[in-house]
Order: sequence, then C-alpha cells, then structure tokens
Amino acid sequence: MQKKVFQLLVNNTSGVLSRIAGLYARRGYNVESITAGTTSNPDYTRITIVASGDDEILEQIEKQLAKLVDVQAIKELEPDKSVYRELLLIKVRAAADQRQSVISVADIFRAKIIDVAPESLIIELTGNQQKIDAFISLLDGYEILEMARTGLAGLGRGTEHITYIED
Repeated sequence: MQKKVFQLLVNNTSGVLSRIAGLYARRGYNVESITAGTTSNPDYTRITIVASGDDEILEQIEKQLAKLVDVQAIKELEPDKSVYRELLLIKVRAAADQRQSVISVADIFRAKIIDVAPESLIIELTGNQQKIDAFISLLDGYEILEMARTGLAGLGRGTEHITYIED
C-alpha cells in the first residue's frame, strides 16, 4: 500500500466536499485524511486528500476526482517537491505537580500551551505527521483527555507548479 497526497482546487459551492467524499465511499477507496478551506479567491476551495492503495487504485482515484464537475484542477503533491503540515490540539491531564514535565515535552517540540485549567493543559502543535506522532508517543505516561488532528494540508514548493484558475 502506498500513500499519495492530492491537492484539488474546486468551486466553492455547497455540497462539493460531500460529493468528493461520496466518490470515495461508493468506490470503497481509503481516505487517510481530508482537509478543506477557501483560497485567496473565495470562489474556490483547496482540498488536500491523503489516499492509500496500490498504483492502480491511486491512479483510478485521481481520474475519478478529475471527472467531478466542481473540480477545476488536481495534482499530486510529491513529498520531495511539497511541504506538508498538520495541526494537533491535545488536552492532557496535568495536576500542578505534573505540569512542568508536560510543558518541558511541549517545549522540545516547539508546541504552544494554549489553555491552562486546574487539572489539564491544552497544547497546540504544528508539524509533519511523524512529528505529531512522536509528540503523542512521548505523552504516553500522561492521560490524554481529548485530541483533535486536522489532517494533512500541503502546498508545492516554489512557483513553478502553481495552478491559476481563469474566470
């Protein structure tokens, strides 16, 4: 099984994300993560999808996505030519005597403490998936109360592979 990261530029219309997710569900494709947000032009949404499968399945996914009416552009974000990031929000139980050790782990990863409560901390961390996974594994001795991961967002490096949509 391989993973590929696809970046789509789609019309910013209601139901577009549902139609894309529906394509995956109907065909039984595996989605590792999917993120979406408007671009600098509010008429378009950028969607980043991480899909897994063999070469044939991944090729089929790309072809099926390209056929959707709302999809204006699709490209693969290759790892060596792209930058990927993920956001993690994690709430950790930390009484006063444990707080400093949790903060020390967060500091090593350049994470931010964004909320402090009497019995917990909420930590924000941005990085690649390996960094996020390593951070979570170092918190193994602490009780993780809640966790939210955004999924992968990515852009191609440089200016040579920018997709421009003309009106």
